[in-house]
Amino acid sequence: MPEIETDAPCEYSLHIPNDPRAVTVTRRTLRLILTMHGLIRHVDVAELLATELITNAVRHTKGPAALRVRWSAGVLRIGVWDADPNPPESPGLLGDELDLSEEGRGLALVKSCADAWGWYSLTSNGNGGKCVWCELTSAA
Repeated sequence: MPEIETDAPCEYSLHIPNDPRAVTVTRRTLRLILTMHGLIRHVDVAELLATELITNAVRHTKGPAALRVRWSAGVLRIGVWDADPNPPESPGLLGDELDLSEEGRGLALVKSCADAWGWYSLTSNGNGGKCVWCELTSAA
């Protein structure tokens, strides 16, 4: 079997329908991508982050979404596009009252586990949706 080169950059996109089953498909696809590129050390956290971002896109928008994964220069960037131009809700703090809730922890988990995160609108007039992204570095 050939040796896997983890320094080589790679980029993948997965377009998904607005369907709760898409969360599982996305998570499993991400695991496969990272494993095949020798980035297994990032799989668990990356799966958590991607799951939270995709879940938000599926639950809080009416249209399709897309996952974009990019590995370059020791940084794994996970981005999720959705058709809603509105900004995501600001993440709260992970505290005792939130820990008991089934909802509202997604972006707080992303903020806590990622080395960086943010969002941006894809058009100046707001009709191209938005991308919410996060990064994991190889030093993490």
